[in-house]
Amino acid sequence: MALLVRCVFFALSAVLFLSVGGGGASAMGLPPPPPTVKFSIGVQGVVWCRSCRYKGYFPPMDASPLPGVVVYLRCKHGRRAATFRGVTGPSGYFLIQTSQVASFTSQQCLVYVPRSPVRACGVPDYPSRRRGMPLKFEEFVKRDDGLMGLYSVGNRLFRPMHPNKCH
Repeated sequence: MALLVRCVFFALSAVLFLSVGGGGASAMGLPPPPPTVKFSIGVQGVVWCRSCRYKGYFPPMDASPLPGVVVYLRCKHGRRAATFRGVTGPSGYFLIQTSQVASFTSQQCLVYVPRSPVRACGVPDYPSRRRGMPLKFEEFVKRDDGLMGLYSVGNRLFRPMHPNKCH
């Protein structure tokens, strides 16, 4: 009987020791875990009109930036899919930012530019037709609210149907 009482006493002592703080990392002198880091991704690129001399014409590319182009980031894996929208600025540059693609890999996401807002420069040139552009990792960018993985899709080019008609 005395042995049983001693076993119960030691078991209760161990439970009490662990519940008061003997089992946590901070009781062992370890620092607390870091706060959760907010992670997002950004996808950037530029949309151009080849061989037309509009505002911002860039001679080395023989192209002008296209502002106001609607751009889509589409991610798909099985039945799960997500689409995010962006618009190019005056320099033809776009940046789509989202924190909602954690369940997709970069290989499951493509950027689509369905059409040019400039009718005279509406023929897809590169990539041809309406193929999506794959994401290429560039760098991690530290932000005030967390960390952003920055991807690039490069340039999307349109051209006029008739090279001398860029109205």
